[in-house]
Order: sequence, then C-alpha cells, then structure tokens
Amino acid sequence: MPTSSKKFGLMSRKVMMGTTVGAALFFMVVGVIFWGGFNTAMEVTNTLNFCISCHEMEENVYKEYQETVHYTNRSGVRATCSDCHVPDPWVHKVVRKIQASNEVLHKVLGTIDTPEKFDSERLRMAKNVWRAMKNTDSRECRNCHNFDSMNPENQKKRSRKQHAKGMADGNTCIDCHKGIAHKKVHDKLSEEELEEISKPSPGDKRPIAPQWQAFIDNGGKLVKKEESAPVAATEEKAEATETASTPAVESVPAASTSTPAGTASKSNIDWSSVEAKDVVLFYPGQASMEWVLKGSDHGGKRAFMTGDRCFDCHEDEEVDIGQKIISGEKVEPTPIPGKRGSIALKVQAAHDANNLYMRFQWDDAGKHAPVPFVAGGKMDPKNPIKLAVMLTTDAEENAPVEFSERAGCWQTCHHDVNYMPHEPDKSALSGPVGKQLNVTEGFTKYLKESRTAIEIEGKDGKKRGGWDKLKSQAEIDALLKKGVFMDLLRYKSGTGESEDGYILAERIMKGGQGVSFSGGLKNGVWTIEMTRKLTSKEPGDISMATDQMYNIGFAIHDDYSTSRFHHVSLGFKLGFNNEDAEINAVKK
Repeated sequence: MPTSSKKFGLMSRKVMMGTTVGAALFFMVVGVIFWGGFNTAMEVTNTLNFCISCHEMEENVYKEYQETVHYTNRSGVRATCSDCHVPDPWVHKVVRKIQASNEVLHKVLGTIDTPEKFDSERLRMAKNVWRAMKNTDSRECRNCHNFDSMNPENQKKRSRKQHAKGMADGNTCIDCHKGIAHKKVHDKLSEEELEEISKPSPGDKRPIAPQWQAFIDNGGKLVKKEESAPVAATEEKAEATETASTPAVESVPAASTSTPAGTASKSNIDWSSVEAKDVVLFYPGQASMEWVLKGSDHGGKRAFMTGDRCFDCHEDEEVDIGQKIISGEKVEPTPIPGKRGSIALKVQAAHDANNLYMRFQWDDAGKHAPVPFVAGGKMDPKNPIKLAVMLTTDAEENAPVEFSERAGCWQTCHHDVNYMPHEPDKSALSGPVGKQLNVTEGFTKYLKESRTAIEIEGKDGKKRGGWDKLKSQAEIDALLKKGVFMDLLRYKSGTGESEDGYILAERIMKGGQGVSFSGGLKNGVWTIEMTRKLTSKEPGDISMATDQMYNIGFAIHDDYSTSRFHHVSLGFKLGFNNEDAEINAVKK
C-alpha cells in the first residue's frame, strides 16, 4: 500500500465518538489559535494604554492616579488599572469582562464623556467598586498586600494598631483605604453609609500570623529583638531612612542648666538631673473636634470611638501631619507662607510636697512669617510667644470630661470658634449667648459638656459645632463645681503675665493665683519655667495628688500668632515618680 494511503488511513482512523484523528487535530489547532487569540485580546484589554484609550479615563481617573504611590514610588513597582480592577482568577476575570460591556454601552451613550458628567456620577461608580471589593475581601489589593507578609516593625504606629485590629475583627483593605488611588469622594457619604460600608465582616476574620501575634501579645508594642544589629550599622540605617522619607523636624535644643539673663529661676531645681521628654507640637489648621468625630473627615474616627487615644495612633507622625496642614494640603484654607509646620519641644518635670515644676525649651522661629490676612502681619503684636499647658484628670470612666483621656485639649476646639469654617457672624453674638458669655474677642474654645447638643456632621447645610446651644448659667455653674472643665495655664512673653484659667462654656483667664512662669529668649532658644501649686480650692483648678496620673497637653503661639494659628501637642500622661507616665515628674 502506498505511503500516502497509510497516512490518509491514519488521519481517517476514528478515535472517539466517531471523530477521526484528522478532525481532532484540526479542531485542536483551531482551538489553540482561538484560545491564544482570545487570551491575547483579553490581556490587551488589561493594559494601561487600553484602559486610558478613552478620554473619560485619561482626563479623569488617570490624572489622579498619576499623583499616587501606586503610580510612582521608591520601589519602582507600579500597580496599573487591571491590577486593582480585574480579578486574576480566570473565571472571575471573564465575569468582570462581561460586566465591562455595560461600561462600553455608557461610553457609546456619552454618560460620562465630560469632566462635569464624570464628577456627577463619581460617587455612584465608587460605591460600586467599594461594594465589589468588600464582597471579595479586597482580593485584588491582597495580590500585593498580604497581612501574612507584612512586618509590623516596618509600619507606622497607627498602621500597626489598625492592621492588627482589622485581622481580629474582620475588616478588609477597602474599609479604610477608600480614595487611595483616585479623587476622594467618600466624604460625601453620610456617617450611616460610611459606617455600614466599612463595618467588619465576621467571615473575613483571619488567622493571625506569628509576627502579628507577638505584636498583639505585647500590648500593641513592638517586640524587642534579643539580638540587635551593630550600633554603627543601626544608626547608619536609621539616618538613611530618615533622610529619604521624613521631613526634617525643627531642631531640639539641648536641656541646659543656664537661665536667660534677667529671668532668674524661681524653683532652684537642678534641671541637669531631670530627664527631658521630647515632644513635637504640630500645626493643626481647621481640624476641629467635629472633624475628629466625623468618619469621612477623619479616618481614625472608628479607632477613636472605640477607645484609642490620639497619641496611640499619631505618635511619631506629628512632623508629617504639621507639614501637610501648613502647606494647605489638608484642613487649612489659609496657609501662612514661611510658617513652620512643627516645633520640637523639650519638657522636664519635677515636684516637691507643694508644687509641680516644669521646664520648656524650644527654638525660636527666627525670621518672622507675616500673616497675610492681618494688618501688619502680627496677630498679637504684644506677645512674640504664648505658652499654654492644659490639664484634666485621668481614668476616663471616672473623668467628668468625656474625651479627656483620648483627645486631651483637642476637644476644646470646635468648628465654630474664631477663624474656623462655621464661626458665627458677629451680629449673631449680640443675642442671648452673647449676653451670657464674654464675646468681645469673638468666640473662644469650649467643652461640649456646656452645650445641650453638638452638630457633628453638618447635614442639610447645618453649621457644625454648638456655640448657640448653650446650657443655662445655673447648669454651667453646677458643671464647674463637679469638675467638668479643663485647667488652663498660660504665659505671655511680651507682658510677662502668668495666667491661671479654665475652659468650660468658654475660655476664662485670670491672674496667676496658683501658677507662675519665668524665662525668656536667649541665643535663639526659649527657656520657660513653670511653678504650679499641687492643690487649690480655686474654681477651675485641678488639685493634683502624687499617686495619680493626669492628662496634659501643650500649645505654643509663636511668631505673634493667636487663636487657632498655634502649634499643639498630642495628649500625654503626666505622673509623679511613675515610670509608666509619658511625662514623669521626679521628686526633688
């Protein structure tokens, strides 16, 4: 039999269900070609160039994405559109491609073909994406970001706490990271919507990786390694990291024993034997207490409401926060050119049987940064600096001021005080509230406990805050007697005044019955010493016991500033001969 006949016979041989070898090979080749073509086409639609080939994407979300860490970063790894929006598993990928046909339809219909149309639909589209990511436990995010691979040591304090909590509670990436690659729109959600879309899902709880379990078991603190790197190598690495990624903080003066000329120390404390605490004060802008309590403004609202202190999440972030705000990037519509974003403060504390002594040192601003919206550029021409110390009792379950432990002095700043977004019109202050309070200098700080209600969200055009919801004078007097206030101690450098006051319905300042300040400026460094009586019967004064802890915060109005244009600290724990205190007053 001829060879060709044998070949033909082989190709004609039936192998399965009447199918010949030739037909099977033919369909196999066609299938490979089709499959290859199909997958090639599918992968082409996953490229960045394809995604931005329509101007709706190129002119809107692509421009926003180019400004984010997902587009350009120090590692050089880029996450493109498909990495976040197209599933990797094949079945899910095909489903997503079918869903995309709806987007093609709207492209043809011109639903979002202008920036105005796009913005009008942006929140609706974002909700769809958030919902999809929530339902898949942020599957696409976790292609790159996996809890098991994360090292707590390489994360900021706030990130460590929230990631550990997220694993235990069942939170997923998109719960906290909305707006990570595109224009922020989740601030347009109501608080109820935001809470619902961000709440934990029990099914998303996951086993805790060993490195995270050690972190959690250690009370949310990093576990110290038994063996550390050589000192020189560690210092070199730390210096390189700081230089590469952290803005320089204003220099901190060394704690010295000298006192500026003409300002003799009244305490006779040997400060050279008292350890100094480094505290960073940062510029807060218009970040009010209402801002803190609104989730679409402040991503840490959930952590705050469940008991975390501002200090728990934001320690070591103060420099970055201040820089973002003073530059106008966040919560500051009227940035002051040349104003520094943070001040490094050294704090020392000591006590004897009668008094608390504190010493503060920081660098002067040097060159004056004129305030552009004030004649002469100086808001308080008489006082180059004012230093304030605020105190409340500790143990929040027993403290008369609700957020005293968590927020410290932050709760006295509201959305409707001087220079804030909802500052009341001066004509409004001539009403009943103006008659009850001293409003000659506008509307000052207050505690929410002095109001019948506080507007947090600002729904339906409502002004946020509670300046006009004042309780009766009899109620306020009862609160003061009960201890519902923040003790305020202040020093004015220009006049040399020491003031002893408090905040409840408003800021009340009076002479320094229980406090005295001394000090001044020498060689570019401010050195201010405070002597404060431990016990007092004056209204608005906290009597301090050396076996208790207290909440304390600091503020500096530098460069002739006043009102909210100051620098503030987070809240700290003040103790007496207590190693657990963040600021420890040693006995002398």
